[in-house]
Amino acid sequence: MASFALNSFVGLRQSSPQSRHHHSIITTLSKCLLPSQLHYPRRLNVVAAMSSPKIVGRNLRVAVIGGGPAGGAAARTLAEGGIETFLIERKLDNAKPCGGAIPLCMVGEFDLPMDIIDRRVTKMKMISPSNVAVDIGRNLKPHEFVGMVRREVLDAYLRDRAAESGATIINGLFIKMEKPQDKMAPYVLHYNDHDGKSGSTGEKLSIEVDAVIGADGANSRVAKSIDAGDYQYAIAFQERIKIPDDKMLYYENLAEMYTGDDVSPDFYGWVFPKCDHVAVGTGTVKHKSDIKKFQLATRLRAHDKILGGKIIRVEAHPLPQQPRPRRVVERVALVGDAAGYVTKCAGEGIYFAAKSGRMCAEAIVKGSENGKKMVNEGDMRRYVERWDKTYWSMFKVLDVLEKVFYRSNPGREALVELCRDEYVQKMTLESYLYKKVATGNPLEDLKMAMNTIGSLLRANALRKEMDKI
Repeated sequence: MASFALNSFVGLRQSSPQSRHHHSIITTLSKCLLPSQLHYPRRLNVVAAMSSPKIVGRNLRVAVIGGGPAGGAAARTLAEGGIETFLIERKLDNAKPCGGAIPLCMVGEFDLPMDIIDRRVTKMKMISPSNVAVDIGRNLKPHEFVGMVRREVLDAYLRDRAAESGATIINGLFIKMEKPQDKMAPYVLHYNDHDGKSGSTGEKLSIEVDAVIGADGANSRVAKSIDAGDYQYAIAFQERIKIPDDKMLYYENLAEMYTGDDVSPDFYGWVFPKCDHVAVGTGTVKHKSDIKKFQLATRLRAHDKILGGKIIRVEAHPLPQQPRPRRVVERVALVGDAAGYVTKCAGEGIYFAAKSGRMCAEAIVKGSENGKKMVNEGDMRRYVERWDKTYWSMFKVLDVLEKVFYRSNPGREALVELCRDEYVQKMTLESYLYKKVATGNPLEDLKMAMNTIGSLLRANALRKEMDKI
């Protein structure tokens, strides 16, 4: 899923050595509002050998557990880098409950063909708790769009491409991992192979590998096996609704985001167009038992526009809200949802999953000299260091801004009011589409900061007046 509303406040220039810095005005504002929320992860000093031994008679073997965007991207990069790669995924037709929005830069960075993208959204409608709607997208260039994909289509494409690059795809359920007793011994992975010959339980098999990438989602068994620690998570609930053709025409290139305590007290509701239906959903962190009530409210807010629709699929899934305490242990690394790479308030995870999978695989390829040498924890941890340098501060600033704008209806009203401003829209879309800092104007940045404070003050004043009635 993705919300475009707060990306004007954050963004990263991936090719720049200053990539972890944001717009100074907004960062300063965030620190003033909630200074205790901005902190960096504690660095661990890992002492690795100066050089790892050569592997004789074969190449390095790596298993990727999970076949989503993180796993598919990791497996392809490993295979192309000379690594003997095994990708284990239980549900090859899995359709994760996900809004399915991807930024334009992902299409280019991961060479995605246009035929796997259901819709090219050029209009976004942000709707406040009081049903004030703001249209976003006026600053898009003719070639720019937000891609809408179905996860079962995207994931299958990334896995197939990994297979074409030389990765072995195993249709199996990962069960457990036996850790090596010494530095050079292999990891033994146990799984149930589902080849269609052994019934529903599958045939019990095992495989030995030199390193493991856990890309198996929020309920990661790999994370549990290395005691990676817990994290806060949201519940995402989504219904795929087939609506009449005339109503589908309305959503041809439009995505809607609803805010308010009714649809979620700490997230947002969405209506995203897909190939022949719309995905209607919501999420919550602290009120999980009320998720169906919030989903009903989301449908009611969009009632007239989806009237006559038929629910064709219901989906629910946990959604991480922060990185895990431990993401690398010895020769095991976590990526994607398993590592906790989903942005606060936006719920954006597809791009970051694929990006982390590729980064981790690149670190392994480099550390092993294209599969010729054994890797160690130091090699694996270089991926985490690169990730944190590139993205950590963005995740933390979004954490702060989520607390400012998404915890109350006045905050949400202020957010929607801010989105009317064309400069805010420009910065929002450029930051979201390209995952880099948009070129800003210092005076406009200052104005945006002052408007933020003004919108919050007006919204809170209105709430106090309403409380008197």
